[in-house]
Amino acid sequence: MFGSIPLRDSRSESRDNSLNVSVTTLSTASHPTQLPLKVLWEDFQIIFARDPAARNWLEVLYCYPGLHALVLHRISHWLWHYGVPFLPRFLSHLGRFFTGIEIHPGATLGQGVFIDHGMGVVIGETAVVGDYCLIYQDVTLGGTGKELGKRHPTLGNNVVVGAGAKVLGNIIIGDYVRIGAGSIVLRDVPSDCTVVGVPGRIISRIGRDCPLEHSKLPDVEAQIIRNLLDRIERLEQKIQNLS
Repeated sequence: MFGSIPLRDSRSESRDNSLNVSVTTLSTASHPTQLPLKVLWEDFQIIFARDPAARNWLEVLYCYPGLHALVLHRISHWLWHYGVPFLPRFLSHLGRFFTGIEIHPGATLGQGVFIDHGMGVVIGETAVVGDYCLIYQDVTLGGTGKELGKRHPTLGNNVVVGAGAKVLGNIIIGDYVRIGAGSIVLRDVPSDCTVVGVPGRIISRIGRDCPLEHSKLPDVEAQIIRNLLDRIERLEQKIQNLS
């Protein structure tokens, strides 16, 4: 079985360097000077690479709410960048109404992001999502309170966030990290790790070529309970031997 490794404290210094996150290599969507048509094309193309159910361009164009939400976000983020009042938030609200995906116009998303299924996804105002990230349904990239400034997570490149996972607070998730379904991540995660559980624990540092196969992920909580039961059994046996 995998042993769990405590996550790095989010208050550590030199976080970007120590976690090796490519947050400085985000696409032009980070600071748009014009509508990012090239980025939108990458958003469209990545669906065929990521989703075996994508049959043809017409189906993807009309039947993928994740793509629709990203298109509206690219426009609203561009308007937000130039300080246009009201309209960016209104477009974000329209996206939420039609797709079930809520992305604040202030959030920064890299190119080639794929939101699969998408219903229930929430991405907060100061969140940063790197290039070619894969986000499944019911994921939250949120804050932990009412603090001002940077209060949402930063995801590096090629991060996979499983269904129902919550990544909360001003934390950094390294490149090629895999977050298991239903996990709650509250602290920084170095690159090339797999995280599962509540709270999230690192269970593997295999590297960037390791897919997120939920059927092969260990049950961290169950393993801890089994270890405790084994320890209790050994202690009871020692007590019986003494008596």
